[in-house]
Amino acid sequence: MPRQFILRDGDMYAEISQFAAAVRVLRHDGRDLVADWPPEGPAPFYSGTLLAPWPNRVGGARYTFGGVTHRLTANEESRGNALHGLVADVRWSPVEIGPAHVRLAHTVTPVPGYPFTLALRVLHHLTSGGLTTTLTAENTGEHAAPYGCAPHPWLLAGEDAGEYELLVPADRVLLPDERMLPASLEDVSGTPYDFREPRRLGGTVVDHTFTGLRPGADGLTRVRVRGPEGGVEVSWRASVLPWAQVCGGTGSGYRGLAVEPMTCPPDAFNSGTDLIVLQPGETTETSWTISPL
Repeated sequence: MPRQFILRDGDMYAEISQFAAAVRVLRHDGRDLVADWPPEGPAPFYSGTLLAPWPNRVGGARYTFGGVTHRLTANEESRGNALHGLVADVRWSPVEIGPAHVRLAHTVTPVPGYPFTLALRVLHHLTSGGLTTTLTAENTGEHAAPYGCAPHPWLLAGEDAGEYELLVPADRVLLPDERMLPASLEDVSGTPYDFREPRRLGGTVVDHTFTGLRPGADGLTRVRVRGPEGGVEVSWRASVLPWAQVCGGTGSGYRGLAVEPMTCPPDAFNSGTDLIVLQPGETTETSWTISPL
């Protein structure tokens, strides 16, 4: 069974799984902030996992980079896409363990479709204010490598997400085609996806990518979800993670509401939009925090 790392600070409690370096449990004063799952796994609907070296999808499981066409495994078989990267189903190695933090590592080695080498390090640090996760990627190979990342937490754990109140301070929404790939980028005004003011989700099923993220006075963008028993917030710097996938609603198939701050939109390996290109020896870092409300 994958090893579990227990973190505590005041009223905050977390369990981090060695499997996918996932946030398996996160509670505040006994209240679940994320949907949990059994320690032996698997993580349903990618719950709590890290997504790298790409988040979301690569359309048709193929892309061209540096003049070479690469073919990935189409693990989203119904749509023919490559979904959520290469590290959401592997065991990460512990590097440093403390009462309120754990650091884990994993190396992405060349595989069919991604012939690059990346050293990944993740730090989960719990404080009385929430859980902050910092993911670092270093290109330790000999060639430039395309890269993107995101977390995949399912916030709250209620069965009826239609009762949730959602706040997404985003001015634009990326409408998908039938394969969940980008079709058009629209102003949220007049669409069912305008959550710039908090409102009840109701019967709206959301599985959309948002951008034009508005920061607060401290420079952080905050997406908030509130349910009958309380709320939870994900905060991050939109200058580093300028996109966010929000997924859930009545009939979505899982508990809670997924909020995934992303470095790039779906299919960025093909569009190049906000794609990070790591040169040999280069490093990039992203960070986000899940907090109780």
